[in-house]
Amino acid sequence: MLALSPGQAGDAPWGRALLDRFGPVQGTPALVMDRAYEGDATRARARALGYRPVVPPLRHRAQPWAYDRVLYRRRNEVERFFCRLKRFRRIATRYDKLDAVFLAFIHLAVIYDALQLT
Repeated sequence: MLALSPGQAGDAPWGRALLDRFGPVQGTPALVMDRAYEGDATRARARALGYRPVVPPLRHRAQPWAYDRVLYRRRNEVERFFCRLKRFRRIATRYDKLDAVFLAFIHLAVIYDALQLT
């Protein structure tokens, strides 16, 4: 599932809304998140929906929590995927004014990337 956010105001509220769109899950799958999503509200929402949040606490936290460091290191695979998508200048600079057109090109870029890796 893809969703666009304004980007300037912080993505954590949009991340929580996206979690709500997924709804509750069976079991307790890991939800690997960037540090931008380490806030109490986002982690609480993830736990309420049945996820196990995997995100390191910010360094200034008075009571840091434990997290799966090995699993968190794999987050770079997602970061590398976004870097591959940004090879397309149209995505990196957001030329398209309409969200629908921008999302359509992202879908095309993802298909192209998937075909390149096979």
